[in-house]
Parts: sequence; C-alpha cells; structure tokens
Amino acid sequence: MSAGRYMPADAFRNPRFSGVRTYMRLPHVTDLEDVDVAVLGVPFDTATSFRSGARFGPEAIRSASALLRPYNPEQAVAIFAHVSAVDGGDLAVAPGDTEATYALVEEGLAPIVAAGVFPVVLGGDHSITLAELRALSRRHGPLALVHLDAHGDTWHEYFGQRYFHGTTFRRAAEEGVIDPSRSVQAGMRGSLYGPEDITGARDLGFTVLSTRELRELGPVAFGELVRRTAGGRPAFLSFDVDFCDPAFAPGTGTPEIGGPSTSEALEFVRALHGVPLAGCDVVEVAPAYDSPGQPTALLGATIAWEAISLHARARAALGEATV
Repeated sequence: MSAGRYMPADAFRNPRFSGVRTYMRLPHVTDLEDVDVAVLGVPFDTATSFRSGARFGPEAIRSASALLRPYNPEQAVAIFAHVSAVDGGDLAVAPGDTEATYALVEEGLAPIVAAGVFPVVLGGDHSITLAELRALSRRHGPLALVHLDAHGDTWHEYFGQRYFHGTTFRRAAEEGVIDPSRSVQAGMRGSLYGPEDITGARDLGFTVLSTRELRELGPVAFGELVRRTAGGRPAFLSFDVDFCDPAFAPGTGTPEIGGPSTSEALEFVRALHGVPLAGCDVVEVAPAYDSPGQPTALLGATIAWEAISLHARARAALGEATV
C-alpha cells in the first residue's frame, strides 16, 4: 500500500476549526484501496452499568481530534509518511440489543480485517471490544490483550446478562479470542465486590497490575513486561478512559479516583513500541459528564493518535528492514 494517499487536511489552507468533523480531519472514505489505517466509531452504550452516554463518544473524540497534528515528537514519527489513513465513519449498531450490535460490528469489521487494515475503534462502552476481538481473531488467532482500565471487566454477569461492559474480557477468554496468558491488564483500582474480582482474572491467566503496582513499575518496565508476556503474538490495545483519574478525565461512566494523569497514560501507551498491535480501541468517553473544553474527549483522541503513531513506527521499521 502506498503510504500518504490519505492524510489530514492541510491546516495551513483549511483552519482546524473548519470542515466536517472526522477523526484528525481525515477524509471520510469507505473504499479500502490504499488504506493502512481506518478509524471507526461504534456509538453504543446499552451495556453500561452506571452512567450512560458513551454513544456520543465517537462524535466528541472526532471533534477533539481536530487539535492533533501529523508529527508525533515523543515517538519521533511523521505518521502519514508511513501510513495512509481514513475515517471510515460509524459502524451500524442496534440500540438496546448488545448481541445484535456485536453481529453488526463483526460484519462491519470483516472486510477491514480481511484487507489487513489497522482498525482504530472509538467507543462506545467497553462491551463493544468483544466484537472487535472476534473479528480480529478470525485473521490472527487468539490475541494478546493490552488492557488499560480501572476495572478488569472479567465479572461473570451483570443483572443476569452475560454481555455487559463489565464482562467483556471473561467472555473473550472463554471464547478463545484472546490468550489470557499473553495478556496484561493494568490500572486496576477502586472498590470491589470482593477479592475474587481480582483473583478471578488472575485465575483466568491474566497478568493483572493495580494502579499502585503500575506506577511502581513505570512505563519502561511496563513496556518490557507487555512485550515479554505477549511473546510476539498479535496484540490488541484496549484503552478505557477511566484508566485516568477523573480529575483529568471526568467524562466517563464509571469514574474511579486515584488514577494516573493523562501525561502518565500517554507514557504507558508510548512504552508499547515493539508490541505487534493488530488493532486498538478507546472506549467509555461520555461527553455529557466532561468538563468545559472536553478534556476526556481530547484524551481519547490523543490515545488513538499515539496508537496510530505506534503503528506508523512499526511500518517504518518494517520498511527499513526490507531495504
């Protein structure tokens, strides 16, 4: 694929406050020819357990992303020198029906995954990740999971429902779409129903780090841990914005105090260079609860940008290796 065919609008000709709101002002394209990265929205929040509103997350993230520029100085990569990226719009959803939404998301992702395009999904609540993992595992086999979140989302059920935003990764492990022994969950904190909320995830095979343990480890060692645990297996990055303290990211459905800052969050994501990411998502942005200026939406947009930067770095390294 020829990198650079699709890239953001030129901000020196078209001010960033102008134009239709797509992610990073990328062209809205559904044809996959010459596409390396596709940003997609899944505006679904039926599976939330407390505050709803993440159905408006993709819209808010796209609006905040107008601030982002094409060069990432911390990762030292000119993104669009290495990838051709588009905003593919929103996938179809069935409000009120989680399982029907899964079928629609899997159907919408199937041609993108088959074409080898790197999907960046904007949620939506965390239940949607199961459908993404199903679609990607059909191409890659069981994935390594890198899960940054305040909650493990490995409960068995909520209100008698097996498919909820707090059950996603138990279902993913049961279905074999991820390999828990190759997976790391980090940022866990806050009140629990009992100790089994953490021990249950470890019993499934996940490496689980509390926020305190993650801070003590630090970004560099965290990156090393993920690379060692994943063992070269294709990986999926799932970032719930409640990973960050609500002082920095209040616009979410289940906030937990005592979390990392947005600056720390960026460092932990950047530390994932060298992990063979097959896709990623950013979930649980609920803009109705955000502060003026929409800092949570900007966090979501920037985490996606950092993930795209990681993919661009990987493609650049691959190009250099084949020269």
